[in-house]
Amino acid sequence: MTFALQTKGLSKIFGGIHAVDHLSIDIKKGDVTGIIGPNGSGKTTLTNVLTGVAKIDGGVVVVGGEKERGAIKAHEIHDLGITRTFQNVRLFEQISVMDNVLVALTKRDVIGALFEKHNKFHLERAKEVLTRVGLWDKRDAYAKELSYGQRKLLEIARALATNADIILFDEPFAGLFPEMVKTVSGIIKELRVGSKTVVLIEHDMALIRELCDHVIVLEAGHLLAEGKPEDVLRDPKVIEAYLGA
Repeated sequence: MTFALQTKGLSKIFGGIHAVDHLSIDIKKGDVTGIIGPNGSGKTTLTNVLTGVAKIDGGVVVVGGEKERGAIKAHEIHDLGITRTFQNVRLFEQISVMDNVLVALTKRDVIGALFEKHNKFHLERAKEVLTRVGLWDKRDAYAKELSYGQRKLLEIARALATNADIILFDEPFAGLFPEMVKTVSGIIKELRVGSKTVVLIEHDMALIRELCDHVIVLEAGHLLAEGKPEDVLRDPKVIEAYLGA
């Protein structure tokens, strides 16, 4: 079995509290893996550690079966084949929708990217991902002019533009209208068909059942349960800790 991401004894501590507590998990390559758990269980913190937003305080991460890493820096994730979206959308507000995607297509800093002469590949790739999320007609609008749902779709387009092998989605469906939910669901299914590895943080159990091959449940930074969605969501420990029944 080939794993895209693994953690071994991974820890992240804030003010003496273990937000991620000696966590060891395996994320299979080419699967959609859901990460669920109650608020404060460590889901977003785990994503932040895996993408260099927060430093590792203990343990290691293994990407693609390569060497164990005790540190990941945010600028390294492009070369590691990793990209992500954020629970709180992060865009370049004062530039156009198109330029937001073009920035994601270059490894340069934002100023350098804006003045770079983009070739046919960059422009076609930007058009492709903006069309896929339904924002091509908004390409000349400033990011700050978009609705909340459109902003989330733009962030997803930016992640897709990188063509990374591992995509971490942090609550991508929150606040979306039903048609937008269908769009994002379709994208995740296409990524699986394309053998991409998807990590999905999500609270909607219907979407977890529909989209995920494997589910990992966290509680207070620990692994509570894992397995196929239908098995995990019937687990009494999960029902008690997360579903509140």
